[in-house]
Amino acid sequence: MSTNEITWSNGQWNSTSAPLIGATDHAFWMATTVFDGARSIQGHTPDLDLHCERLNRSAVTLGMEPVITPQQTVDLVREGLKKLSHTQDYYIKLLYFAPGGFIQPDPATTQLAIHIFESPMPDDSGFSATFSEFLRPDPAMAPTDAKASCLYPNTQRILRDSSARGFDNAIVLDSKGKVAEFAVANLWIVRDGVVLTPELNGTFLNGITRQRVMQLLRDDGLEVREASLTPQDVLDADEVFSTGNYGKVLHCNRIDDRHYARGPIETRAHELYMAYTERN
Repeated sequence: MSTNEITWSNGQWNSTSAPLIGATDHAFWMATTVFDGARSIQGHTPDLDLHCERLNRSAVTLGMEPVITPQQTVDLVREGLKKLSHTQDYYIKLLYFAPGGFIQPDPATTQLAIHIFESPMPDDSGFSATFSEFLRPDPAMAPTDAKASCLYPNTQRILRDSSARGFDNAIVLDSKGKVAEFAVANLWIVRDGVVLTPELNGTFLNGITRQRVMQLLRDDGLEVREASLTPQDVLDADEVFSTGNYGKVLHCNRIDDRHYARGPIETRAHELYMAYTERN
């Protein structure tokens, strides 16, 4: 582990990564693990409280019992960040897992871990995407209302497939053929000056950065709508961009063989979000 990262587990901060689970633990063989990701950007932690609140909700969804309150998690993260340089950007990884249980987890065994590591914000230089043949599961098929680690093998195969075809990312549909999101971020398009993003249908999370950008754009006077989008709607868009914790606001410059310039609304969304970050 490098000097630009730190972990918290078993009640203390460490500069090395200590083992947390073993072969007999429920979290290892039954995937009783949830996580959330936040960001420290030049010492600012936008919406850290909301990420910590979602972490606890995700834990409850998977049958665990959070061991501390969201505010206590916020305080822990800020304590950890004080041990690191504020001239760097960091990814804040928050995890709950349950070692005990057989088929069902034993909620009384729930444990918390935090990993903060240096992760520079990516340049908004544009990414490519294609449409994936793999789908987002319906809420009756998987715990889609949680940021659950068990959902991510599907995301991984989506990315492996898109990468093998020469793309950075992929657009994922739901079981009805409607656009859900990018593989690792929420999706937005702009058409005739109107900002559109897929309406919530339970197959993907209402991202915290998604909600923030929606509010910022509306406050800036733009029309923002949640809508049922088809693949053709995306292809016919004037702008396409993503929102998510890792890169916050990033523009898509190509979908299959169609190219998209970095447009004025994505540029404005990026500016608004970074300005918001500097205030938080």
